[in-house]
Amino acid sequence: MTDIEWQTRINLAACYRLCALNGWDDLVYTHISATVPGEPDHFLINPFGLRFDEVCASNLVKIDLQGNIVSGKHHKVNVSGFAIHAAVHAARHDAVCVMHLHNSNGIAVGIQHQGLLPLSQHALRFYGQLAYHDYEGLALSPQEQGRLTAALGDKPAMLLRNHGTLTCGRSIAEAYVLMDTLDKACTIQLKAQAGGGPPHQPAPEICHKTYLELLGDGAPEGILEWPALLRKLDQLSPGYTN
Repeated sequence: MTDIEWQTRINLAACYRLCALNGWDDLVYTHISATVPGEPDHFLINPFGLRFDEVCASNLVKIDLQGNIVSGKHHKVNVSGFAIHAAVHAARHDAVCVMHLHNSNGIAVGIQHQGLLPLSQHALRFYGQLAYHDYEGLALSPQEQGRLTAALGDKPAMLLRNHGTLTCGRSIAEAYVLMDTLDKACTIQLKAQAGGGPPHQPAPEICHKTYLELLGDGAPEGILEWPALLRKLDQLSPGYTN
C-alpha cells in the first residue's frame, strides 16, 4: 500500500467518525466513498455491518466500479448501497469523495416541494447549485442512475427527495464540509418554519452576491477546517487511524 493511499484511508475513516459524532449515521447503512489515488477505477468504502464509529483506516474495503472487492476480502460490502456512488464516480471524475447520508434534517427539507430555501448564509452556499432527484424506490436501476447523474450535473450537492442527501468533493475534506453546511442549512430552515409566520428571504441579487462571496476563488473547501476536525477526533475518537 502506498503512503498516499494510507493517508486517504485515514481521512476517509475520519470522515465516517465525524459523521457518527454528528449523529448522521443510520445504523450500518449509507456510505462515504473515496477514489484510491493513482487507481481511478478503485474506491474505498466502509465494510457492511460496521457502525460508522467502528470504521478505521485499516478496515476500509477497496472495490471497483461494479462493487467487486479488490482488497479486504474478509469484509462484506453493500453493493446495492454503492450503486449511487458508482454512478456519481463514473459520471463525475472530479468527485474524489461522494457522501450519501440519511440525515434527518436533509430528508425533511427534501420532502418539502420547495426544497431548500435561501433563508440562511449556510443555504446561500448552494444558491442555484443544489440538485434534486425524485424518489423511485430502494433499487437503483441503470436507468435511474442516468437520471440521477443527469440531475446532479456539475453541482456539488443534491437532495434525494424522501431519501437523503449527497455531496461531491474534490477532496474528502470538501465533501464533509459541504455536507456539514447543507445539514446546517436544512436545520435552520426547519427551525425557522417551526417558528410560525412567513420567513424573510434576502433579495435574489443579494443571494447571488453572497453565493459568489462564499465560493471565493473556487479552491476546494475544507483546507482550513480539516486539520481542526482531525484534532477534535484525536481527542474524542482516536482509533480512526488504526
